[in-house]
Amino acid sequence: MAARELDEGHFRRRLREGEVWLATLGPDGPSAGAWELWWDDEPAWGAQPPVAGYVHRLMTDRRTAPPGAGRVLLAEAERRIAAYGRELCRLDCLTSNDRLRRYYEEAGYTVVGEQAGKNGDGGRTYGVTLLEKRVRVA
Repeated sequence: MAARELDEGHFRRRLREGEVWLATLGPDGPSAGAWELWWDDEPAWGAQPPVAGYVHRLMTDRRTAPPGAGRVLLAEAERRIAAYGRELCRLDCLTSNDRLRRYYEEAGYTVVGEQAGKNGDGGRTYGVTLLEKRVRVA
């Protein structure tokens, strides 16, 4: 397993403690993307009241996903958070990833802070930019 890859244990924890969503192109079609939805994220955001859902690992498969699929997946995550009764969708990205930060800002997210030393999976520590967007609670 490469240093940046996550093991099976990570995804098993996410399934117990949050949600993992997979997007396919039709019932028998290939994978197009995925994302994780967490209901708290203390490593990046610290202890918070239960007002947000946290999107992680939003990804699309460039070989199969149609253009704009990432925004569709992000919008679905926002709808899921709102349906759960939470008013904010939060996410983070590597501080050094200007392209991803712009992507989220263009999708309506606002930078609300920086976390210089997030402790991530596998014991890595890195800086992240914290972003959030208000969602319409169902």
